Amino acid sequence: MCQYANVPMCQCANWLTPNRTLNTEHRLPITGFPPAAHLLLTGFPPRPFFPIFTLSTMILPKERDTRLVTIRRGGTLTDEHHHLLAMWAADCAEHVLHFFEANRPQDNRPRQAVELTRAWVHGEITMSEARKAAFAANAAARDLTGAARHAAHAAGQAVAVAHVAAHELGAAAYAIKAAQAAAPESTRSEAGLLERDWQRNQLPEAIRELVLDDQRLRNEMCWHVFEPSPRNL
Repeated sequence: MCQYANVPMCQCANWLTPNRTLNTEHRLPITGFPPAAHLLLTGFPPRPFFPIFTLSTMILPKERDTRLVTIRRGGTLTDEHHHLLAMWAADCAEHVLHFFEANRPQDNRPRQAVELTRAWVHGEITMSEARKAAFAANAAARDLTGAARHAAHAAGQAVAVAHVAAHELGAAAYAIKAAQAAAPESTRSEAGLLERDWQRNQLPEAIRELVLDDQRLRNEMCWHVFEPSPRNL
């Protein structure tokens, strides 16, 4: 047993490496450490944990695509293209936002996340403020199901593009899932493809090839929403 966290040592050892994958089962603090270990290592109590993802499937690859990493961080993505990705992600999220707002008309967190995505592009807010908006939008989804839940996550993913450009595909994928969930079961595949095609029609030419190739590479991670497998048709 770990003397600090009161859990099996092997489990604590896994915790003590900040998680690169989702862990909602244990509700870890944002740092990725269990509460007792977090307090020991940092001297501060953990902050509440609001995961960017609340499904077990990760849509970010372990190996980062340098085309989606900004130049200042060692990649090849220019600020101009980063901004275009964010604006496209905001469009994708906004297109399905009515599914959330019909369910929770008094909750403006996902709507605000979409608006703050564009505000970040225009230099009106910081990256840290955008991240907070992502946490808030995803928190709005926590007790929901179906299209409303996916729509809130799409908004959270869109504003998270400010921090990690690769979240652009998360916004699109969750928006497609929202469209699928809102449709009758017999037409869900068609609804998803219609939403995907609408999204692709909004792509600026400057990032079109990049996004389409990203969809091809991460299609499996994104529940096959961009190119459905035969069993999903």
